[in-house]
Amino acid sequence: MTDQATPVIRSFFDETTNTATYLVIDPATSQAAIIDPVLDYEPRSGKISTTNADKVLKAIADEKVVVKWILETHAHADHLTAAQYLKSKTGARIGIGAHINDVQNIFDPIFDLKVKNTDRIEFDHRFNDGETFSIGKLSVEVLATPGHTPACISYKIDGNIFVGDTLFMPDYGTARTDFPGGDARTLYRSIKRLLAFPADTRIWLCHDYMAPGRETYKWKTTVGEERQHNIHIHDGISEDEFVQMREARDATLAAPVLLLPSIQVNVHAGHLPEASDNGRRYVKIPLSMSEDLDKVL
Repeated sequence: MTDQATPVIRSFFDETTNTATYLVIDPATSQAAIIDPVLDYEPRSGKISTTNADKVLKAIADEKVVVKWILETHAHADHLTAAQYLKSKTGARIGIGAHINDVQNIFDPIFDLKVKNTDRIEFDHRFNDGETFSIGKLSVEVLATPGHTPACISYKIDGNIFVGDTLFMPDYGTARTDFPGGDARTLYRSIKRLLAFPADTRIWLCHDYMAPGRETYKWKTTVGEERQHNIHIHDGISEDEFVQMREARDATLAAPVLLLPSIQVNVHAGHLPEASDNGRRYVKIPLSMSEDLDKVL
């Protein structure tokens, strides 16, 4: 390993949830951070397991690094976070954007989430826009990139930006904005902020859904590639054009398969819902129906 403040990046892709997790290492100090980890959840059985997170732990052991941070780009709606499990194994702090409070205020009433254990630690730090911190000798800058959710942030490390769900590969486009608190106009401005960086800046994505015509998953691109080829927001697309497209597309999208369990876990930093009186833990499924049906069922 060289003694330069340039990160070594290991990526782990989970095809079940189409999610990329990253281990970012400072080679000078052997300190590291994990970005957007996945906790395995089988929706048909409710089974929780740690296969994906254990792959990251093996890499940590193989690389002989010390993990200082577990970083979330936002409260995900398509996979459960393994943040608490990895914290228990590494002692690392969990960080997320400061506006996670807004997301909690939206979803806690929907799921009637009442936390009985008021002493439990959820997020160790809530990052503000422009805040900086270190992973060894690596300097990390926090960029607020809301639009997909109010709390979305990106992490800029050297010539790399980890953007969460804000952008996808150029052939797939951009994040949906129809979740509560999402906004297409805000997303456009967030993306333009990211695309103002130099063209060779590497963009690391949280997901890839393999656009039609492509045969391999990809989760790394560049600012230049996005500006030239992104099907939703390449150079020349106006804000109004983007908003019209994004809102029309969002109206056709189904909810993510793991939306309901993911939100209940992720807005509280990976803590599973507290046990019921029978000792078991449950995720809730809010029912949606007409007022007339609600009266008779």
